[in-house]
Amino acid sequence: MSLEVLGLSVLWFFLYGYMIVSSIDFGAGFFHFFNKISRKDHQVNSLIQRYLSPVWEVTNVFFVFFFVGIVGFFPSTAYYFGTALLVPVSFSIILIAIRGSYYAFNTYGAKDSRIYSFLYGVTGLLIPASLTIALTISEGGYVAVDEENVQLLYNELFSSFYAWSVVILAIVSVLFISASFLQFYAYKAGDNDSYRLFRRYTFIWALPTLLASLLVFIGLSKQNPDHFTDILNIWWMFGLSLFFFCLAVYFTYRQQRLGMTFVLVMLQFFTAWFGYGASHLPWLLYGELTIYDGFVNETMAWFLIAAFIAGLFLLIPSLYLLMRLFLFDASYVRGERK
Repeated sequence: MSLEVLGLSVLWFFLYGYMIVSSIDFGAGFFHFFNKISRKDHQVNSLIQRYLSPVWEVTNVFFVFFFVGIVGFFPSTAYYFGTALLVPVSFSIILIAIRGSYYAFNTYGAKDSRIYSFLYGVTGLLIPASLTIALTISEGGYVAVDEENVQLLYNELFSSFYAWSVVILAIVSVLFISASFLQFYAYKAGDNDSYRLFRRYTFIWALPTLLASLLVFIGLSKQNPDHFTDILNIWWMFGLSLFFFCLAVYFTYRQQRLGMTFVLVMLQFFTAWFGYGASHLPWLLYGELTIYDGFVNETMAWFLIAAFIAGLFLLIPSLYLLMRLFLFDASYVRGERK
């Protein structure tokens, strides 16, 4: 494995971590609002708040690691993606700020407002949808590059079947991942009403997740046939993803091994995520930028790899302690202490 592939693999793992942790957070925010307006929030939303209170502050750690790392390992990405994504990323930052303001107002004494809950729930869907633009434009055909500047082609982007299929997949995946975790969390809390509700949500969003994945493959086959061919060469990774998905739905239906069910959901997205990443190599931006273009020198690369692996080994135990002391502590999960 080359240094370029090793460095990108480490960063890809951080981005996968962000995808899982933030999906639970984003989906919980949407369910919090939806349950409030549908008047199912008496017990359910207190369960969601117990999860969000200790977690929301660390959600973006994975995200920060990835963006610092991608510029550190591949400085050229700052020029290509930074210029093209200036407006979309600015929009994402505004959404993240709005979401953060909800945490601040809700946590430090302000009365829970329906407007705040609406902004909280909607941003939970809009943030992942806006962030997927980076993955979409990496397929090529959405960016015009000349000697002077890089320009995002908004007409091609907003009229693209593939772009919208990725947005749909991002939204339904967030809701499926979050529902599958929260059904397990409600079960651990002994909250049967919440458990039944989130179990139903898991079923509701399972099929759309599968169908949206199919739409992405169809869209990719038209947008970037070369990448689609590379995906077919490692079809077994996506076959494993489908297998884990089917097992997760089966255990949800049987109401068995709910902790293992969420692990299967994580494995479903792990195999699909790394299958997509492996098939995308060596391109960072198809037709313009590969992982070998503008890579840092070998000494700096080893320092960065060591630093990020060390960060990973610090982050994982921290998350374990967070789960052990708060999320899955028997008295905390049942709402007996705050």
